[in-house]
Amino acid sequence: QVQLVESGGGLVNPGGSLRLSCSVSGVSSEYYVLGFFRQAPGKEREAVSCISRSGVYTYYTDSVKGRFTISRDNTKYMAYLQMNDLKPEDTAVYYCALNFRWNAVTAQDMCENLKVDSWGQGTQVTVSS
Repeated sequence: QVQLVESGGGLVNPGGSLRLSCSVSGVSSEYYVLGFFRQAPGKEREAVSCISRSGVYTYYTDSVKGRFTISRDNTKYMAYLQMNDLKPEDTAVYYCALNFRWNAVTAQDMCENLKVDSWGQGTQVTVSS
């Protein structure tokens, strides 16, 4: 059974940086698409960034372009979200997500249509002075 575990959240000042990590277990290969989503209080869950199986193709929601960078290390079954120049509106619970249909679902498709097979438990990111 696949399990996703996020880490790296916390409290940071505006303009600061955090790096989220997502550990994938219960799988024996890298054949899946990965993504990070977030949910702020009173709001619906939204996509932040997704990455293809190979890591070549990525997708970012407009509000984080130029500030966030997604990556993955298939040898370690890990994904990362480097978040720079954080803003108060980035405050949310961040979730790692996985889609096994790597050959049918693109990173953009996973993010834009929230096509998720498995979710992590989430990690809180708070941006405040």
